[in-house]
Amino acid sequence: MPPEPFCSGPGDFAKTTRRTSRDHMGKKSKRYLAAIEKQPSAPLPLAEAVEALKKFDATKFDQTVEIHMRLGVDPNQADQIIRGSLVLPHGIGKQQRVIVFAKGDAAKAAEEAGADEVGQEDLAKKIKEGWTDFDVCIASPDMMGLVGPLGRVLGPRGLMPSPRAGTVTPDVGKVVGEYKAGKVEFRNDKGGNVHAMVGKISFDAEKLVDNLNAFIKHIDGLKPQTVKGTYVKGVAICATMTPSVRVVC
Repeated sequence: MPPEPFCSGPGDFAKTTRRTSRDHMGKKSKRYLAAIEKQPSAPLPLAEAVEALKKFDATKFDQTVEIHMRLGVDPNQADQIIRGSLVLPHGIGKQQRVIVFAKGDAAKAAEEAGADEVGQEDLAKKIKEGWTDFDVCIASPDMMGLVGPLGRVLGPRGLMPSPRAGTVTPDVGKVVGEYKAGKVEFRNDKGGNVHAMVGKISFDAEKLVDNLNAFIKHIDGLKPQTVKGTYVKGVAICATMTPSVRVVC
């Protein structure tokens, strides 16, 4: 029986095993079970892993390609949190919806850069009432007094502006442009795993490899000095409706 996927979505890394029980396999769709038959049993070099991913049966929509990295960090230690953002070489193939908290010239710059919505108290009120129909929230530093109380709504959804992620900035226009060009945010989960979208399955293999390489190298460069032993313990890629393909670390 073919191996169980290395990961199949955000949060799965911490639960990953190579279970092969028929009961577990029975929970998967016929399409997924057919795809598992094509799943490589061993890690592959990155370029080969991308080719293997693209060989899974196609769907009627353009699937998102994700990377999942299992890191040897202790997420309970503040100095081992892996968090940030990165502009991928070829974008992510998705038009991100960006909102901005700013006023004056900063607000004008955000609008000119293509922000989907720019506001202050009116925007805060809208979010407090439950509106979260956006992918990125950016704020100028002078707006954080207004944005701070929105943490209860934005925090659990990973939308809270942060200086470390680069979404609290005086140069909101520049950051809006970066997200519109394909910037991705990341933060390790409770299991020490990092997840991110890196493109679409329709991308040329070379473009996916470029994006993946850029992300892996960026994460590798963020290794905390306090981490002992192996830092990158596992890497896998998958698309929305496919099993994962493990990558040689």
